[in-house]
Amino acid sequence: MKRILTFIVLLALFNTAFGHELNGIITSEETDKPIEGVVVYNKNTGAYNYSNISGYFELDDISVGDVIRFYRLGYENYEFVISEKDLDSSTDIVLRISPASLDQVLIVSKANALSTFAAVDLKTNPVKSSQEILRKIPGLIIGQHAGGGKAEQIFLRGFDIDHGTDISINVDGMPVNLVSHAHGQGYADMHFIIPETIENIDFGKGTYYADKGNFNTAGYIDINTKKSIDKSLISLEAGQFNSLRALSMIKLIDEDFSSAYVATELMLTDGYFESPQNFNRLNIMGRYNYNNYDDEEFDISLSHFQSKWDASGQIPQRAVDDGSITRWGAIDDTEGGNTSRSNIWVNHNKLFDEHSSMKTSAYLSKYDFELFSNFTFFLEDPVNGDQIQQKENRTIIGAQSVYEHSFHVEDHDTQLKYQAGVGFRYDDANNVQLSRTLNRQTILERLAFGNIDEVNGFVFADLTYKKNKWTLIPGLRLDYFNFDYENLLTTTYDSKSESKLKLSPKLNAIFAASPKIQLYAKSGLGFHSNDTRVVVARSGEKILPSAFGTDLGVIYKPLNRLVINAAFWSLFLEQEFVYVGDAAIVEPSGKTERYGFDFGLRYQFTDWLFFNTDINYAHARSAEEPKGEDYIPLAPDLTSSGGLFIKNLNNFSGGISYRFVDDRPANEDNSIIADGYFVTDLNLNYNLKNWTFGLIIENLFDTEWNETQFATESRLFNEPNSVEEIHFTPGTPFFIRAKLSVSF
Repeated sequence: MKRILTFIVLLALFNTAFGHELNGIITSEETDKPIEGVVVYNKNTGAYNYSNISGYFELDDISVGDVIRFYRLGYENYEFVISEKDLDSSTDIVLRISPASLDQVLIVSKANALSTFAAVDLKTNPVKSSQEILRKIPGLIIGQHAGGGKAEQIFLRGFDIDHGTDISINVDGMPVNLVSHAHGQGYADMHFIIPETIENIDFGKGTYYADKGNFNTAGYIDINTKKSIDKSLISLEAGQFNSLRALSMIKLIDEDFSSAYVATELMLTDGYFESPQNFNRLNIMGRYNYNNYDDEEFDISLSHFQSKWDASGQIPQRAVDDGSITRWGAIDDTEGGNTSRSNIWVNHNKLFDEHSSMKTSAYLSKYDFELFSNFTFFLEDPVNGDQIQQKENRTIIGAQSVYEHSFHVEDHDTQLKYQAGVGFRYDDANNVQLSRTLNRQTILERLAFGNIDEVNGFVFADLTYKKNKWTLIPGLRLDYFNFDYENLLTTTYDSKSESKLKLSPKLNAIFAASPKIQLYAKSGLGFHSNDTRVVVARSGEKILPSAFGTDLGVIYKPLNRLVINAAFWSLFLEQEFVYVGDAAIVEPSGKTERYGFDFGLRYQFTDWLFFNTDINYAHARSAEEPKGEDYIPLAPDLTSSGGLFIKNLNNFSGGISYRFVDDRPANEDNSIIADGYFVTDLNLNYNLKNWTFGLIIENLFDTEWNETQFATESRLFNEPNSVEEIHFTPGTPFFIRAKLSVSF
């Protein structure tokens, strides 16, 4: 394949006029170490490249008078004009560390350019909890409805994604989503991530990325943790509702080529409900990094997470209206659960030469989960109640290698590179069950009980071709799935298996009209796999339903510190069958269509004052239902988030942020409405030498809001008939806590 592509390129470039090359090493002034990921940009031609792990950069066919700019978030920009002496010479560059700023970022022709600007949001207003990680993604809304221990419910681009069905989430190359999970397909519990260990977040909306596979329909999120830390840190937070959070990040090794640290987090709270949540969560993570700053980098990480909690569950509106309970009460306060996840993951980056490299990642996870819920109270069992238990234990193993090669094209207008990858993932989930229980102690009846083995093997490739102001990125992905389910409820051995191939083409087209404006068009097929129990129940029918997406957008930077982005998008999903983990039944879900508009604005008023806002509209409907009965329950149509933030103003930092969700349909005919909300949060920090004093306030104005809502049919103990109406989990009231940190 490599020889064929090389031949095509040489043929295409035959008889072209060769130019000159600029290369060199980029280092940090403060550490004198090479810097990876610096963008080297020719402002005259639009050509660009990145420095590799050795700090080496190379830019082809430069001319006298070209303006070359070097930038990376967290460093001062550097710029110079090419003179005769610079042609075909080696030029070493030294960058100086500087606070993150919008003027450090240029618009380059990459498929997910917006994530670079969102990285400024993360640097200027770091996340304060694992829940906030997802809120950094423009247009993404989350909700918690099980005492803080359950994975958040996610909303994006007209999707109620549940806990991760239509968004692919990874940490350092390790998947977060869990296939064929006891509670729901794609379940993505991110609570094992310690917020302070996050270095950056890369994201992309839509189905357009060949290296992203299962669950990449509405989009993907890649979280990268810190390879090293500058200083050790100890932090303590305490606040209302008997809340306590303790954090430590301790530097273990700090040598020329090696670094290591360990981070721990402990969280305790009773919560704001009348029945204490008795919530506790423990996290520990260690990471070792080796980098010879020449041709090789290796890191290994280990982590363990465990959590236990009680929950008051979702309550019916009628019980609050008639005074039976308050907003903070419960119909069944024996809900709750416990979960744990232990991980080991490694990443290796090898440079073969200036134009080719191989990145390999591998991971192993051990996961346990147990959840008790009661959504319908006494609808099914008027004596014992409708409590259910969902439980599983799982082992996950996987690996991926990606080869990348850029061609040395001595053509003033052309850049070319390709990447090709191969990998696999294997999930071994045992004793996956749904049972009717009493008081979290007695199993009354097992509704589903079995073992799941699911294998996903894949290959992908894409080509980046840049000619003048145009960049084309065609891509192709091939996935193979094997689903195996052993039913343990039958008296005889009962095992079924199905397999399937899925081909997903992608295309990104980018037009860089000027260094300040970029237009793009994206299109591609994506998918999310169905639950293994669905696959065998339907004999392989529609087990990998396709999602077809398109985006037309613009990124505009009229001023150095002002960025505006806008996009029109659409997304169509095929017929599929959904496994309802709460009922152990398979339900059909017909074709759906969604389209909408995204708008974002980021402006830096001064060196210390930042503003951002995102407004997102989505129209979501079932394509095969009659008009008026085609609403998709809980699909958000209008959402917005943003804030005003300060950084390093006389030792102060912090900000005020908001999130808004409009009213939305809770059922198919829009006769039941899920109320919208507007909630404001505040945080403020003061730095005194190596000490930080902080204040964090959630729901500053004590707004009464519902964090999650469902149209549910239920029956209370004293009711003769069932009622379908809104059942909700109340959102956080005014919640204040103080923070004290010291670095050393």
